[in-house]
Amino acid sequence: MLTNLGLFGLFLGCMLAATILPFSSETLAIGALALHYDPWVVVLVASLGNTLGGMISFFMGWLCKWEWLEKYFKINREKLMKVHNRVYKYGVWAAFFSWLPLVGDLIAIALGLMRISPWKTLLVMFLGKTLRFIITVGGASMTGWF
Repeated sequence: MLTNLGLFGLFLGCMLAATILPFSSETLAIGALALHYDPWVVVLVASLGNTLGGMISFFMGWLCKWEWLEKYFKINREKLMKVHNRVYKYGVWAAFFSWLPLVGDLIAIALGLMRISPWKTLLVMFLGKTLRFIITVGGASMTGWF
């Protein structure tokens, strides 16, 4: 995907990885480094794509009914309720951790279900995802892989 679509492929892949589709945006970012893209450009593009994907999950929660999430997106109600209860405790700051594997999508959906401010969610989510890509890309660059 990256070799044919370049940075747009990175953006698109990172966006899709932040929805309920299970794959690794970190792998895509490291792949972009292997193709000799500037590390800061990789961080920015990956962060923007991943944040957009997270906001798609957020708006799924905002617009959907619980039943739809279970039926059409195969989201386990019990698991979502556990995450929802934890997210309720931290409010918008939970968006910072929406990059976490397995529960990140559920955090974003729970924030939407709770009708947390979309703008605040966007900002906090972008900060968390950007920090994650700075660490991922910086770590890969510093190890001399690329």
